Amino acid sequence: MEKVIISAAITGAVATPSMSPHLPVTPQQIADEAVKAYEAGAAVAHIHVRDPNTGKPSSNIELFREAITNVKSRCNIILCLTTGGALGMNFEERIRVVNTFKPELASFNFGTLNFNLSPLAERQGTFKYPWEKEYLEMTKDITLTNTFKTLEEYSKAFAKNKTKPEIEIYDSGMINNLAYMVEKGHISRPLYVQFVMGILGGIPATPKNLMFLYETTCGAIGECEWSVCAAGLHQIPICTMALTMGGNTRVGLEDSLYIRKGVLAKSNAEQVEKIARIALELGIEPATPDEARKILGLKGLDRVNF
Repeated sequence: MEKVIISAAITGAVATPSMSPHLPVTPQQIADEAVKAYEAGAAVAHIHVRDPNTGKPSSNIELFREAITNVKSRCNIILCLTTGGALGMNFEERIRVVNTFKPELASFNFGTLNFNLSPLAERQGTFKYPWEKEYLEMTKDITLTNTFKTLEEYSKAFAKNKTKPEIEIYDSGMINNLAYMVEKGHISRPLYVQFVMGILGGIPATPKNLMFLYETTCGAIGECEWSVCAAGLHQIPICTMALTMGGNTRVGLEDSLYIRKGVLAKSNAEQVEKIARIALELGIEPATPDEARKILGLKGLDRVNF
């Protein structure tokens, strides 16, 4: 592998503002972090948005518009918009970014998952905003729901808008979902698969499990372009392993607030710089956004609707 696509997941919908003073919240902060990640070597920025006053995860389309148009005006990084949004959002809220902005790339969660963040509430203890503890604790009794019907509806929206799906695999059963959807013609090749590891409710982030996901995916659908992200302390070790296996990587404050044990990352760019440095030590160069577009077969920044 000569080039690696490094993605930066800028803010996500997992961490809350009380956990780190460096978590970007406003559209301007999110845009600034995406541009800095680009300057550090990221080819893709994965975008969620938050209420600028409280930091609560949001599906507000105008907040997305403000952030992504800002980024587009400053650099040519690929913007991968979330259709995960935040836990509790309905299908219409989650797919709206694809129908509105027709992005080059968007996330596509490929099955239903218990997505339990409640241990983070126990760990944090005190909070700046009342919503934070309630939001984290409610995940003990909620699922990230993706039925086969909604998978089909998502697939139609992606195809209609010529947006490439970044297929999010949180556990091995979702590989069966993907193989079925490909067989039925709902998802077209070439595929881009992202293994999401270490979420409570999904597959643990271990080297053996990454090998298992890779080999199971290859057996079910054949070779494909793939990437991995891992929660918390597993972020850099699992991403480094992916580099040695010929995969791509995702870092960012959505997945881990730390740069090393006990030390908060000051920015997404700091994590991008670290994994880019490791890649270079392995003889692998970070792909530019345009190189990543070619690798993934994206339609181009001139064909988005923002």
